[in-house]
Amino acid sequence: MDINNKTLGYLLIGFAALLLISLIVVKLDVDKQSTVLCEKFQETKTDMKFCPVHTSNVSWYITSGFALSFLVLLLGIMVLFFPKYSEGQKKDFKSIDTSKLNNDEKIVYESIKAKKGSAYQSDIIKETGFSKVKVTRILDRLETGEILERKRRGMTNLIILK
Repeated sequence: MDINNKTLGYLLIGFAALLLISLIVVKLDVDKQSTVLCEKFQETKTDMKFCPVHTSNVSWYITSGFALSFLVLLLGIMVLFFPKYSEGQKKDFKSIDTSKLNNDEKIVYESIKAKKGSAYQSDIIKETGFSKVKVTRILDRLETGEILERKRRGMTNLIILK
């Protein structure tokens, strides 16, 4: 099953809302029970530091649950409104007519496209088996046709499809 960012964001927000509603119900019930228990304990005239309501960690657990649900809600909002390219998604490239390219240009173009639209020039040379000069000339023609662009990175070029 393929889940995109929008669906995942809505699922996280829905889960956080359900968690918040259930925590509110639990908190109200715990408060009601604590009030009754504390009143019964006061009737016995015992020191309040021994009251089970005041020595319980339940309030911290509920507070932690609220904090967790707010974090899930925030995460859902971030996924929904600030999507990024994930590994499974493909970037849309400028559509070109590959029938106008010669066979060598098609090989280089498809090699770059298969690598999610960017590759180092040295990797293209290794993958295609073409000489450095031949790859440089092919890239020159593709860059002139505004199909790709080269960015200098150290001793090699990074080739990026437009």
